[in-house]
Amino acid sequence: MMNFRSPYLGLWLLVAVLAVLPFALPNAFYMDLAIRMAINAVIVLGLNLLIGFAGQISLGHAGFLGIGAYSSAVLTTHFNWHPAFAMAAGAAACAVLAALVARPIFKLKGHYLAMATLGLGIILTIVITNEGAWTGGPDGMPVPPFALFGFELYGEKHWYWVVAAVLAISVWASLNLIDSPFGRALRALHGSEVASQVVGVDVVRYKVAIFVLSAVFASLMGSVTAHYVGFVTPGVAGFFHSIELVTMVVIGGMASVYGSVLGAVLLTALPQALATFEGWETVAFGTILVFTMIFMPKGLVPTLAAKLGRKD
Repeated sequence: MMNFRSPYLGLWLLVAVLAVLPFALPNAFYMDLAIRMAINAVIVLGLNLLIGFAGQISLGHAGFLGIGAYSSAVLTTHFNWHPAFAMAAGAAACAVLAALVARPIFKLKGHYLAMATLGLGIILTIVITNEGAWTGGPDGMPVPPFALFGFELYGEKHWYWVVAAVLAISVWASLNLIDSPFGRALRALHGSEVASQVVGVDVVRYKVAIFVLSAVFASLMGSVTAHYVGFVTPGVAGFFHSIELVTMVVIGGMASVYGSVLGAVLLTALPQALATFEGWETVAFGTILVFTMIFMPKGLVPTLAAKLGRKD
């Protein structure tokens, strides 16, 4: 039974903010920004389970986002699939691909692991870009609107409530996951894989499972993004997008559920703040990441929680 003690107090606060926010936003632009923040927050929650809790790096995670987005786009446009089935097919494809590549990739350590995941993301981007007959190539392709039971989602107001509900459920699921035996095993292998094996943790199995789970998170939100925007380009799976997602994890706080949300909110808003300085977004992301690693290596939320004497 859910209680109001930490960490669920933060969940209730998040739900309250999500419920009030659309009535406080002045126009559609800010509503759109809030939707993108929520979408990124869900993706980063999955990525933080992999990086922050399990200690496994992924520099090509946007590739799974691209699989989800293009699965919805291609299957609904070229094969007339129902959007819900196309979304499920994209998630299943991501799960299978992640399961197949996880075992050889996670035999690597350190920067070798980082380069392997980076290579996977680049390969997925190249495939999406070169298969122009299906994906529209570098120019991208339109995506039909999402409809379910005869009800079509359109406009920021409809989509806001969908992604807000998905975000709240994802935070609740993440909190329960990390407090479960599965979550404790993830934290154990992050601390020491050798010690985890000694106490009976199947390290490879847990690495593969969390990689698959984080890939499915990304795929589902890739599909949501594609239907919400109504258009998708290869940039959704690009290297820079992967770095953005990792930066959100680090800034908000690794191994912090609410840090994932805060990091996504801040770094989704940052490009809008830097809109007058076109081309400097990459420099800003790099600078913020360096300063965070130097002065707040645990991220914003864990650092603030430590100063306040509270758990995340």
